[in-house]
Amino acid sequence: MKNSFRLGLAGLLGVAMATPAAAQGYFSQPTGYQAGDILVHASLIGVIPEDFNSSVRVGGAVVPGEHVSVSAGISPELDGSYFFTPNWSVQVIAATTRHNVKVSGPLDAKVGSTWVLPPTVTLQYHLPEIDGIRPYAGVGLTVAFFYDQHAAAGITKFGGLSTGVGPALDAGFDVPISGNWFANADVKQIFIVTGTHVDNGVIGAHTELDPTVVGLGVGYLF
Repeated sequence: MKNSFRLGLAGLLGVAMATPAAAQGYFSQPTGYQAGDILVHASLIGVIPEDFNSSVRVGGAVVPGEHVSVSAGISPELDGSYFFTPNWSVQVIAATTRHNVKVSGPLDAKVGSTWVLPPTVTLQYHLPEIDGIRPYAGVGLTVAFFYDQHAAAGITKFGGLSTGVGPALDAGFDVPISGNWFANADVKQIFIVTGTHVDNGVIGAHTELDPTVVGLGVGYLF
């Protein structure tokens, strides 16, 4: 999914760079928005951690074949976008999801559970409207805070996941439904790294969570 998402963004950039005269004409078409507009979405999202390049250490030594596994989560999400121009907006996103953490491999042990609050700010570019569809792409920053963390049975102490900070890519589209109401589909790729310690530091873990976030919802334009 991540590779498809990256290829999709590359395709958008390719359209912008190819045939400059035609592209200029296309990008000058109306987006359906005006400077000063505020667009608010309420969505249901799925958060799918990738868990790349994860490792587990016991007593400071890497355990071969072990990796960190973080479960997917589902949550409502609220976001709001302010348009500086008909093409450019800044979006602020708020959501929180619960995830289970385990070590997979020879140990195959549940570690604990955690909630994550990943506020994200993205700068979005809105393409011209195409047959009623209003596509956009953006780039931003995510700060992932982990809270309400609990150790699994048999784990004496779960040190919790460290706060992660990283870039976020975003792409999606809005479709007018009626009046100021819209349907929305959105996908984000977030790049964050986190780590944890278990049983007073005897066991340590490190992982690139890099979650893919897929959402469907409705929006209202103010």
